[in-house]
Amino acid sequence: MNKQVLLIGGNFSPEPTGIGKYNGEMIIWMAQNGYECTVITTQPYYPQWKVQEPYTNKGYVKEIIETSGNTITIFRCPQYVPANPSGKKRLFQEFSFTCSSFIRLLGVLGKKKFDYVLTVVPPFQLGLHALLYKKLRGAKFLYHVQDLQIEAARDLQMIKSKTLIKGLFGLEKFVLKQADVVSSISKGMIKRVEAKTGKEVVFLPNWVDMNFFYPLSNRDELKINAGFAADDILVLYSGAIGEKQGLEMILESAARLKDSNGVKFLICGSGPYKDKLIEQAKQRQLHNVQFVPLQPFEQFNSFLNMADIHLVIQKKGASDLVMPSKLTTILAVGGVSLVTAEKGSSLYEVVNENNMGVLVDPEDEEAFSNALLKIIGDDLSVIRNNARRYAEEHLAIDKVLGKYTEHLN
Repeated sequence: MNKQVLLIGGNFSPEPTGIGKYNGEMIIWMAQNGYECTVITTQPYYPQWKVQEPYTNKGYVKEIIETSGNTITIFRCPQYVPANPSGKKRLFQEFSFTCSSFIRLLGVLGKKKFDYVLTVVPPFQLGLHALLYKKLRGAKFLYHVQDLQIEAARDLQMIKSKTLIKGLFGLEKFVLKQADVVSSISKGMIKRVEAKTGKEVVFLPNWVDMNFFYPLSNRDELKINAGFAADDILVLYSGAIGEKQGLEMILESAARLKDSNGVKFLICGSGPYKDKLIEQAKQRQLHNVQFVPLQPFEQFNSFLNMADIHLVIQKKGASDLVMPSKLTTILAVGGVSLVTAEKGSSLYEVVNENNMGVLVDPEDEEAFSNALLKIIGDDLSVIRNNARRYAEEHLAIDKVLGKYTEHLN
């Protein structure tokens, strides 16, 4: 009999980026590899921070996804989605989903026996749901950390109450100690989680579909088809547009390179901070900056290949709290990344040790712009080859999830 898996997570397919993307790909892969999967999740809203069609104005929704293996049952739950998320609003959002998903969990509690109950965090408190199911039905409790949410909220001043932060840490530690398997996406994050629990944490990096994302040789043609000149230098940021990314760095570099013919900056994505960036670019008359919407998935490989330089930007203190998911697809297409990361962080070490990108200190605008100018004039073939090779050896979805499920069994 096939193993039964229940995922409880705040984001899921068809969300194109972030945790929802990885949750969707993981469950589809598991279904295609012999697992029967059920998901309790939200209606898709990220990164637009708005519930997407055809889910608007709906409550609880049940869906069935057919795969080449087993079918996937999805229970979508309503939640509050803030158009302009602040720390407090995001807490209320997570609280609303915690409540609605708990109601949905009660609906499946007595109907089906799952072998594994998996939570992907944030939000970390969903571990309480998994723990309840473990205690009542005897499932193995898997807890996967995509983002050290509480540390990020504290260090980035999203939550300023020391009492609240202390309480959240205490609750998180309780959940972690009850989990049968804890995993995370980077060595730095693993060290931090192990320090909290005193138990081994499994390495489960974000992955990439190497058959869909791969290098193309016709970069000039792709630029022309997109309305650019073949010799334009395209500097691309693609991903969520929020405060913790520190994307003002892009505008500063664009201002410094305003008179450099042919250097154009593309900011692709959506998020609560996008309108502010657009307004700042207008005020500074940065005609070399273009904002473009999220690209259709089927066109995303060509879009990434079109760029000469990819930007992976974070603020100080964030390099070990989040491992940018966008980096996996950049590496898969053999892209050249300009990465802001602090020395000693997991992000810095993996890029530096494998020579697959250019590193600068976070929030150092002058160093960032100087590095960008240097990249433009350099031969980047070695970095491109190293990037693709690293993705093939370490990030292919079959290798990553195959190893993870072997560990579980």
